[in-house]
Amino acid sequence: MTIYGLGLLAACFLAGQLIGEVLGRLIGIDANVGGVGFAMILLILANDKLTRSKLMPPATQQGILFWSAMYIPVIVAMSATQNVVGAFSGGLVAIVAGTIPTAAMFFLIPVLSRMRQKKEKK
Repeated sequence: MTIYGLGLLAACFLAGQLIGEVLGRLIGIDANVGGVGFAMILLILANDKLTRSKLMPPATQQGILFWSAMYIPVIVAMSATQNVVGAFSGGLVAIVAGTIPTAAMFFLIPVLSRMRQKKEKK
């Protein structure tokens, strides 16, 4: 049931966009701040919650996995439309705001992977 995966993806995307817009307005920027990232986090959390509570049939899981894999190219396409030159000319804050989370993920992904492997061995 690939269509259920698409429905979950759409719901997470819309919620993420809403969060990004609200966050942007709260900090005084007339732009979406991290909407796609919030959508990804919501998709991961929703998928995990539904899988753990056994509310998701295997066909629906396959649909979500398919659309999760399709989500990465969508993010790349969306980020390609952003004004990178404008961000760099915005000063040090823009550079730090992109560099710190990226560096943190390089360090956290192996840690999270090891934690997951230990949990699966138990």
